[in-house]
Amino acid sequence: MTNYLDFEKPLADIEGKAEELRAMARQNEDMDVEKEAAALDDKAAKLLSDLYKDLTPWRKCQVARHPDRPHCKDYIEALFDEYTPLAGDRNFADDHAVMGGLARLNGTPLVVIGHEKGHDTKTRIERNFGMARPEGYRKAIRLMDLAHRFNLPVVTLVDTPGAYPGKGAEERGQSEAIARSTQKCLELGVPLISVIIGEGGSGGAVAFATANRVAMLEHSIYSVISPEGCASILWKDAEKMREAAEALRLTAQDLQNLGVCDVIIGEPMGGAQRDTKGTIERVGRQISSMLEELSKLDSAALKADRRKKYLELGSKGLAA
Repeated sequence: MTNYLDFEKPLADIEGKAEELRAMARQNEDMDVEKEAAALDDKAAKLLSDLYKDLTPWRKCQVARHPDRPHCKDYIEALFDEYTPLAGDRNFADDHAVMGGLARLNGTPLVVIGHEKGHDTKTRIERNFGMARPEGYRKAIRLMDLAHRFNLPVVTLVDTPGAYPGKGAEERGQSEAIARSTQKCLELGVPLISVIIGEGGSGGAVAFATANRVAMLEHSIYSVISPEGCASILWKDAEKMREAAEALRLTAQDLQNLGVCDVIIGEPMGGAQRDTKGTIERVGRQISSMLEELSKLDSAALKADRRKKYLELGSKGLAA
């Protein structure tokens, strides 16, 4: 069953009618509806193109949060061989919102870490909707230490509304864990590549994405705060999220102009959820390309490259 976003409702009607015709034909072999159904398909394809031709920032937020988008687990299963998950922070617990372990990409050994949101009610609750607790960030630090020790590149897949703001998380040092994870990213002497595959929310995303190279899917977002949170603070009205999304400059295109995002990875028409396999393959090719580029740098050069990137951050877009 296809999940349609609010602005896709006209598309849902057309595609639904085409499917109804074909369902009727399957029940009655004498019916020939293919011509009418094909016409509806053409109409739907044109409407889809029109809807996605110039998405507003708020609509990009909706697409980035689409429940059918491929998540971290999908990327790991499709792209990486010999994935061996490593659990726990050796201090408190294992955080299921953060996946991570050893793997190979096209034969290259590496460490992969990412936020996992889950696909249905059960897994979303288990994964806490991708909102990591302190033990999730401490697990990531442990994995990055392991990568540094054995000279393995690190790939992070970011997809989180933000770090979990619950009482228990705050009691166990949420802000400290995020800060130390960000610090660890900056200290690594191995290549660090981050891909924003959906939402990149606040410090919860920065803790994984302070990387040598940051790639974003075309309709992903990356921001210091959610549009709803921003609207609640600035206008005392969460319904002002459309205005907030415009002001935050959170789209991949805006962030590339600002120098935050290095590469934009194209998505199929209608978003990643309409061609999961193709999207994952594109991400895999881009990761391989960035790994090849960074493999030529030694430890000192990698740290210097990262330092330069973040000291100059935002300067590209100051005149925009």
